[in-house]
Amino acid sequence: MTSGEKIVLGIESTAHTFGVGVATSKGRILANINRTYTPRSGGIHPREAAQHHSYIAPETIRTALTSAGISLKEIDGVAFSVGPGMGPCLRVGATIARALSLKLNVPLITVNHGVAHIEIGRLTTGCRDPVVLYVAGGNTLITAYRDGRYRIFGETLDIAAGNCLDVFGIKVGVGPMPNPEIKASEGEKFYELPYRVKGMDVSFSGILTAALKLVKSGVRVEDVCYSIVETVYSMLVEVTERALAYTEKREVLIVGGLGRSKRLREMMSEMVKIHGAEAYVVEPEYAGDNGAMIAWTGVLQLISGQTTSVENSSVKPRYRIDEVEVKWYEYNPLD
Repeated sequence: MTSGEKIVLGIESTAHTFGVGVATSKGRILANINRTYTPRSGGIHPREAAQHHSYIAPETIRTALTSAGISLKEIDGVAFSVGPGMGPCLRVGATIARALSLKLNVPLITVNHGVAHIEIGRLTTGCRDPVVLYVAGGNTLITAYRDGRYRIFGETLDIAAGNCLDVFGIKVGVGPMPNPEIKASEGEKFYELPYRVKGMDVSFSGILTAALKLVKSGVRVEDVCYSIVETVYSMLVEVTERALAYTEKREVLIVGGLGRSKRLREMMSEMVKIHGAEAYVVEPEYAGDNGAMIAWTGVLQLISGQTTSVENSSVKPRYRIDEVEVKWYEYNPLD
């Protein structure tokens, strides 16, 4: 390590992923080790996921330290995802982080999961001041930095975009994303589905219901996949364009699991050209939930003095990104 370089170990445990990352104040990701819980059937069972996380945590931490080439004694802080997320899962990560913080006598850092997705995107793409589309299985929102916080300009009014496509794919037998998008490439006919945009907010439950009804009525699955993917992505691009025009920023950043979508990237790239802006997409390794994003955001909070005590580190299952004071926004690890 270079002189003065801070190292933070980060723990992600909001839902199905237990991840451990190691990052430095120079913007180096030394480790990003993630283990995913797969339910026996249906969606995530919080208690089962928590048990999974507890079981694999020691091995995952050891692997991350080995990958980073460091020991626990070299860590300057321990960060964990404090929310939003599933309570039982969050508490596993919180308990481990508190124990490490006390054992090592280093600062404890509580990280907002959504803010972490944004910050790992800014770090790895090099964009500085973007409008952000955060799209994943459990979250959909449009945000940008203004006056010390990430302000939410629009969000889903019901289910997330990723959840809509995942549930559709599972119920029609093609499987979760990216399978509906893959099947969409075989579609030949577009069927109109409910297009719900209200200002910069979106709604996807009606689209899901209508798409399932089409399949039940005998319409080719490939055609319905094509229709639902195009409709969902068109809505996301529309509300992002409104935020871009409103803020007059020159960058758009896509983060979250749906950032892996080739079609969404294509549509967003075409839109930003109209506004003389540039589109960035988080790297696939960091698109889904991961430990590195918690570690890096932990670094940013550590150098900004935003640490906490064990007594004040309760998890926050409904923690919104606009509740976070962002003191580090101008920090550039390359300076």
